[in-house]
Amino acid sequence: MNSHMLVLPLILQIFIALFSSTPAVAANSKLFREYIGAEDKGVTFSDVPINSQVDFHFILSFAIDYTNSSIPSPTNGDFGVYWDTENLSPSHVFSIKSQHPNVKVAMSLGGDTINDEHVYFSPKTINSWVRNAIHSITEISRKYNLDGIDIDYEHFHADPDTFAECIGLLVLLLKQNGVVSFASIAPYNNDSVQPHYLALWSKYGHLIDYVNFQFYAYHKGTTVSQFLKYFHEQSSNYRGGKVLVSFGTDGSGGLSPQNGFFKACSRLKRQGKLHGIFVWSADDSKKAGFLYEKQSQTLLARST
Repeated sequence: MNSHMLVLPLILQIFIALFSSTPAVAANSKLFREYIGAEDKGVTFSDVPINSQVDFHFILSFAIDYTNSSIPSPTNGDFGVYWDTENLSPSHVFSIKSQHPNVKVAMSLGGDTINDEHVYFSPKTINSWVRNAIHSITEISRKYNLDGIDIDYEHFHADPDTFAECIGLLVLLLKQNGVVSFASIAPYNNDSVQPHYLALWSKYGHLIDYVNFQFYAYHKGTTVSQFLKYFHEQSSNYRGGKVLVSFGTDGSGGLSPQNGFFKACSRLKRQGKLHGIFVWSADDSKKAGFLYEKQSQTLLARST
């Protein structure tokens, strides 16, 4: 055997070893995301402090494929705007993006309820739902000059494979058509929720840019060590994805800022695993002056 043939695989092995041992710190991100507009509390984009050293995403909540009636009913992918349009209008989006070049704006689809009724993912067929969703979401995105979408369905009248196909095709076509430049999903640890998102991730995970995992859906009083355990479990579920950490300012559960959230973030950052932070939600944070939003962005902006 030619000696050169032995050398080449050895060089390849060294090359692979060098690059596979790239410091994990490179995975850290300066991404901060905040949901806004779901609770009609009059919060505006300009109310929220924006650190120029982070990548900042506002997520308008929510666009919903339901009728706006006393007894809401699903519309098979024909989405309407249900966020606070008086304070979060197309002109407000234009203004905040003009003032802050580091700001992008997305909209979240679905959500938990409409008029106190659960919002269900209820497609009639995959093709008809995707066709209607592409049309309505494109219209909203262009009207508001949006950059991305977030998927936050929490109740389902469809099996996981149908959900995966509908949402996967939606994201694929929106990206191909240049309607959005990024997409995220917002799952949480629930036996009726996770299977849908895991089916989507299994087939279309390469199209999903961020996983807004709802860590505030875990029990109140979550400790730092429990939180880190949950983070690593979900990072394994959404392997290869950018799983963002999160807290709620609405009195929900999980690891709160008062109980060590930022300590856990600092630990993840040292390990190169802090892919970003998101908050639910600006509507609830306003009364406290966005204290924890400021703290989150300061932590993300720090180089170490």
